[in-house]
Amino acid sequence: MNRLSASLSPYLLQHQNNPVDWYPWGEEAFEQARQSDLPVFLSVGYAACHWCHVMEHESFENAAIAEFLNKYFVSIKVDREERPDIDQIYMNSLQLMTGRGGWPMSVFLNHEKQPFYAGTYWPPSPQRGMPGFSQILDALADAWQNRRSEVEAHAAQITSSLGQLALGVSEPAASLPEDAVIRDATNHLLDVLDRERGGFGSAPKFPHATDLELLLRRGQTSGEDELINAAELTLDAMAGGGIRDHIGGGFARYSVDANWLVPHFEKMLYDNALLAAVYVRAFQVTGHERHADVAKEILDYLAREMCDPCGGFHCSEDADSEGVEGKYYVWTVAEVIAALGSERGERFCQIYDITESGNFEGKNIPRLQKTIADWASELAVPGLAAELAVDRERLREQRGKRVRPGRDDKILAGWNALAIRAFAIAGGVLDRPDYIEIAERSATFMLDKMTSETGRLYHAYRQGQAHLDAYVDDYAYTAEAFLALFEATGRARWVGRASQLAETIITHFEDPEVGGFFYTSDDAEALITRTKDWHDGSLVSGNASATMALLKLSRLTGVDAYRDAAVRALQLAGPILQSQAAACGALLSSLDRLLHDHEQWVLAVPDRETMAAWRTRFLSRYRPHATLSWVIGQAPKSGPVASLNHAREVIDGKPTLYRCQNFSCDQPLVGDEIGLLLQQTTS
Repeated sequence: MNRLSASLSPYLLQHQNNPVDWYPWGEEAFEQARQSDLPVFLSVGYAACHWCHVMEHESFENAAIAEFLNKYFVSIKVDREERPDIDQIYMNSLQLMTGRGGWPMSVFLNHEKQPFYAGTYWPPSPQRGMPGFSQILDALADAWQNRRSEVEAHAAQITSSLGQLALGVSEPAASLPEDAVIRDATNHLLDVLDRERGGFGSAPKFPHATDLELLLRRGQTSGEDELINAAELTLDAMAGGGIRDHIGGGFARYSVDANWLVPHFEKMLYDNALLAAVYVRAFQVTGHERHADVAKEILDYLAREMCDPCGGFHCSEDADSEGVEGKYYVWTVAEVIAALGSERGERFCQIYDITESGNFEGKNIPRLQKTIADWASELAVPGLAAELAVDRERLREQRGKRVRPGRDDKILAGWNALAIRAFAIAGGVLDRPDYIEIAERSATFMLDKMTSETGRLYHAYRQGQAHLDAYVDDYAYTAEAFLALFEATGRARWVGRASQLAETIITHFEDPEVGGFFYTSDDAEALITRTKDWHDGSLVSGNASATMALLKLSRLTGVDAYRDAAVRALQLAGPILQSQAAACGALLSSLDRLLHDHEQWVLAVPDRETMAAWRTRFLSRYRPHATLSWVIGQAPKSGPVASLNHAREVIDGKPTLYRCQNFSCDQPLVGDEIGLLLQQTTS
C-alpha cells in the first residue's frame, strides 16, 4: 500500500495499491519535490469517473509507467469532490492551456504549486491521434532537467493568468443589472432549444437544472407560456429517455447522444437532488402529475439507495460494474421475459423499447418513446400504469442480484444540503410527511456531525469522521436547505440556523473590498489563487446560492445586512451577466429575486395539526417572487423571524393569511377567502 491507504476518500483508496508512489495533497509532497528537485504530477479525479478508472488500469497499475513516475516526478492524487478548491484552480489552468477540461485531470506543477503543463486522459501509448502518457512523461522530465528556465517562465505566466481568471471580474458595475439581462438569457435558451428532442444544443446533453428552473421561474411570473413549454419539453424528453433509470429510479450524469438514450451511466447525488426539485417546480407551475411522479421516483431512489444509516446522503454510484460501463443497467428480451413471464414481459419490452437487436451495443437501455398514458390508450390495457409499476419493481429486484456498480459513500455538506432541500420542497408540495422527516433527519445529522463547536461546517464526512474546511457553496446550499425546511415545517429554528450560516458567509467569505464571495474562507489553506465562483457547472455557483439564501433571509428576518451583501455580489457580477449570462442561470434567478421580491405571505395557524392540513394548499403554487412563512400559535416577539411579528395573533383560532408588502401587512384573510386566493394567485 502507498500513502493513500490512510485516506478517508473512496477515490483515493481505489489507488492505495497502485505501484505509483502517491502522496495525498499536502506540504509533505511539495517538500519532497523540493528536496529531490523533481516536478510534481497532480492527478485529479473522482470515484464515479469512468475514464479515471481507465487511466488507473492502463497507466497507474502499469509497473513501467509507475517506475518512471516514481523516479522523475513526485505524484499527488486528489479527489476533486473532497478538494473542489484545488480542482477549480487547476481546471482553470487546463482550460487556459488546452481550451478544454475534463477528468481525470493531469497537471504538472513546479515546487511553488504553479502549473506548466496539463491534459486529461492519455492512453499509455499513442493511439487514435493522442500521444501516449509515457511520451508525455518522458518529454516533461527532459524539459524539467534541460530547459528549466522555460518551464518556470511558462508556469509564472499561467499563474498570472489564473489570478485574473479566478475573480471573474475585479470592479463592480455602476449599477445593478436590469431585468433585460434575464429576458435576453431566457430568449437565448429558446434560441438554442432542441425543439424536437428537448435540451439545449447538441450532444452530449446535460440536464441543465438551473436553466430549467430559470425558465419555469420566469414563465410562471411573466405569463410567457413559451418558457414553460420549453422546460416541459426537456423534462419530458429526459423522463422518457435512457438518461433516466426507469427500473431503479434516478438520473445519470448526462446523455452522450442527442436523443437522451445513452447515458454516461454514473449517478451523482447533486444531479438527482437538483432535478427532483425542478420536477416539483414543474408540477407546481403546470399541475401535471407526471412531473410529480418523476420527482417522487428520484427521491425514493435516493432514500432507498443513497441514504447512509447516519442520515446523510452518499455522493455517487459508478458507471462501471465488472469493468464494463453500463453493464448493470442494460437488458435483453430474454432477461425481461424470464423475470415477468411471456405476456407481461413482451408488453414491457414493447413499451420500453427492448428488442432482440438492442438499442445499445446489442443490449437495451429501457426508455419510453411514448408516455405510459399514451400506451394505455393504444393497447387498451386496464390498469397499465399499476401493472408496469409492479413489473419495474420485479426487474429492480432481479437486477439487484447482479454485481452492483461501486459507490462513493462519503457525505459532502453541500451535496447533502441539495438533497435536504429537494426532500423538503417535495414533502411540502406533494404532501409527503415522510420526505420532510428524511430532510429533517439529514439536517440534524449535519448539525450534530458536520458542524464544529464554533458553528463552522465541515466539508466531508465518512466512517464517523468529519474533516476539511467547508466552502462557500457548502454554507450557501445548507442555508437554502434550512430555509426550505422552514417553509415545509414552520419551525423557526431552521431560519435561525440559516442565519448563523449567513453570518459566516459574510464574515469569512465576502470580499470586503468589492463584494462577492470567495470560494474558500479567509482562514482556509492558501493556494496559488483564491477564486470566486460565478458560473453554473454541474452544480449551482457559490455566489448564486449565497445571494439567493441571503435575499430570502433578509425578507424573513428583516436584517438589511443580508440583502446588502447580496446586492454587492450581484452588482459586482454585472459585467459577467452582461457577457456570459448563458452560463449563469442560477445567478440570474438570484437577480430576478432581488429585482422583483417585495412580498411576503404569512399563514398563521393555531397548531401543527392545522398547519399540516393547510401546508399543501399553501405551497401548491410556485410563487418565486413571494416569501412564504408560517406562524404556529403565536409568533415570537423577537428572534430570527422578527418580520413575522405582523402575524402575532391567530384570529378566532382560524387559519389567517397575511400578505405583507415591505413588512407592512394587508388586512388578513380568513377561511374560504384564503383558499380562493391560494388557488388563483401564481405570484
